[in-house]
Amino acid sequence: MTQTFPGAAARRGVLSIDEGTTGTRAGVVLDSGEAHEVFYRSIKVSHPDDLSVEQDPMEIWTATVEVARRAVGRAREEGIGITAVALSTQRATAMLWDRVTGRPLLPAVVWQDRRYAAELTSYEAEWDAALLARQGRPVGARAPFLWAARQIAGHPEAAAAHREGRLLFGTVDTWLIWRLTGGAVHATTPTNAASTGGYLLERHAWDEEWIGRLGFPLDLLPELRSDDAGFGTTDPAALGIAVPLAASMGDQHAALVALGGLAAGQGMCVYGTGAFVDAATGTTPALPRPDISGVLAQPGRRQGDISHYSLEAYTSTAGSALNWLCDDLGLFASPKELGEEAGRVPTRPGRTPRFVPALAGVRTPVWHPEATASLTGLTLATTRADLARAVLDGIAHSVCDLIDGVADTMGTPFTRLRVGGGVSGSDPLMRIQADLTGLPLERVSDSATASLRGTAYLAGVAQGLWSSLEEVVEAQPLGRIFEPSITAAERAAQRSAWRDVLIAHLGDPALLPLKAPEPHTPH
Repeated sequence: MTQTFPGAAARRGVLSIDEGTTGTRAGVVLDSGEAHEVFYRSIKVSHPDDLSVEQDPMEIWTATVEVARRAVGRAREEGIGITAVALSTQRATAMLWDRVTGRPLLPAVVWQDRRYAAELTSYEAEWDAALLARQGRPVGARAPFLWAARQIAGHPEAAAAHREGRLLFGTVDTWLIWRLTGGAVHATTPTNAASTGGYLLERHAWDEEWIGRLGFPLDLLPELRSDDAGFGTTDPAALGIAVPLAASMGDQHAALVALGGLAAGQGMCVYGTGAFVDAATGTTPALPRPDISGVLAQPGRRQGDISHYSLEAYTSTAGSALNWLCDDLGLFASPKELGEEAGRVPTRPGRTPRFVPALAGVRTPVWHPEATASLTGLTLATTRADLARAVLDGIAHSVCDLIDGVADTMGTPFTRLRVGGGVSGSDPLMRIQADLTGLPLERVSDSATASLRGTAYLAGVAQGLWSSLEEVVEAQPLGRIFEPSITAAERAAQRSAWRDVLIAHLGDPALLPLKAPEPHTPH
């Protein structure tokens, strides 16, 4: 089914919605694989206390409808035929709502939320090994199922809705699928389910033993479908069109597709609110190693009945650190100004200011969910440019920790590393990153729409718009390459100095020495 508009449909495309943590965007991805005009609306994130992070589910929905309708309107004006809708979303942000009224009962608990982190540590000794083997991730610091169980137990309205069979639970994808289909489909996909900490990697099933142990009612679990299995037809009352909702993916998984992470060893780094490093590992999962913290195995995508696996490591603070410094503290007018200031400072290994961007804990190279950020080494000679450079250095070193962890878990270096996301638009940051990784980094030409395009590619292949993911991905233009400009010895010295900073800040002498990156293997 294709939604055509008067004036012919010489071009076809997929209406793609990308609901991220701080905003929602939508646009039609054309049959060339390029994103047409993209519309965006920001979304509020609230912090009721130091550990809690919440959002309004209705704001997520209304923002989604607004940007999607604008994209549909532009397609109508230009005679673009919409063949399907595709959805990518932030992951592990969970909510509870009433199936009868359609209204959320509580604020959504965001994936950055750490209110149960301390409590979850009591499960680690008994459960970590089992969960790593079957889910590809340990107990961790977030627990959407534990959160929901506590709300049902302690919130009278949620408890009543559950007793009466009116309560629905889901992550953002489940919520939006349900609303987009007029309440017809209550489902999720592996790339979202895995991030909740409840998905059995090789069985494509919920881990009911673990979910039940957290007190979550198993009757509330959404249906599991493959990422490209289709989710019914969009309700015309929602977007003004009735077309297949053909694919749904977690945002980082969708970005990995768009950035070419289709075969084992191909990887990406997306810089957004946090920074995510992902690498494809093939149709057999590469399970985490107990000596490498924070690297998780997951389904990169489930296409048809075949799971293609990946590894992921992330830091919760990248763009959020820049926004905090600029918007909340007012130290710089904008992230762009911060980057320009940082560019004035040459690489100096002995430079004293150091920024550890642990505003929401540390996962890699060591597990410290309670960690806080630090800015140290200040003197009367420290300038604004020095501070800016320290901030970018800290973000780049944190990302290096992720890259090293993923490569070591794979047991092989990356064959290709592409970067995307809004924060990757900073040339100074990308130059620092290339130096510290020792790898050429390709910033894709349309990096900000990677998640938007990746899920559209999956939907388009399912709908026959392209013959394969490889066809559409490899047809995209090459991006800018950032080559390393320092020697291996300089790189090793800088990484060693960073390790010393982490040891001093975290008080953890067990930090493993950081080795120099493996040589880059051309694709």
